[in-house]
Amino acid sequence: MKYRYDCIDALRAAGFSYEDACALRGISMTLHRWHELECGDGNSYGSWAIVRGHKRRVKVEGAPVWNTTFEHDDDGAPFLEHHHYTRGKGKDSVSYTSLADRERGALKRMAAIMARYPGFVSYVQTDPRGCALYILRPGDVPDGADQLGSYYTRGIAVCR
Repeated sequence: MKYRYDCIDALRAAGFSYEDACALRGISMTLHRWHELECGDGNSYGSWAIVRGHKRRVKVEGAPVWNTTFEHDDDGAPFLEHHHYTRGKGKDSVSYTSLADRERGALKRMAAIMARYPGFVSYVQTDPRGCALYILRPGDVPDGADQLGSYYTRGIAVCR
């Protein structure tokens, strides 16, 4: 079993400061939870997942009211899409709640840290079943290799 702070020790040995190593660990945990929520969760009352898109108000033809619709867009703002189960009492409903964009904030903080360490490359792995962030040292990716995603596990896994 891995110890809780092995990634901090590995980052420190590679040349990262203690503060930056701890910050990268926090960023990895934030991204991991975000990726879990993108996959979704649920219970017997409904299901939910993070989606990106835009809410639009549209005028309903012949009606005195406006309707709000949701347009999915991978570059849009994050929303929590919640499917409410009504158990045979009519049509199931869907609602969208605006969320703070923790993913983009974490990626921005990570880019600022990585800029201080030339030669190191970060790789974000979005499958929540594994570690969310890997830091690749110079030499972890063979010369001439263009598929970073094939070699990321040679780097330092920044996990819980």
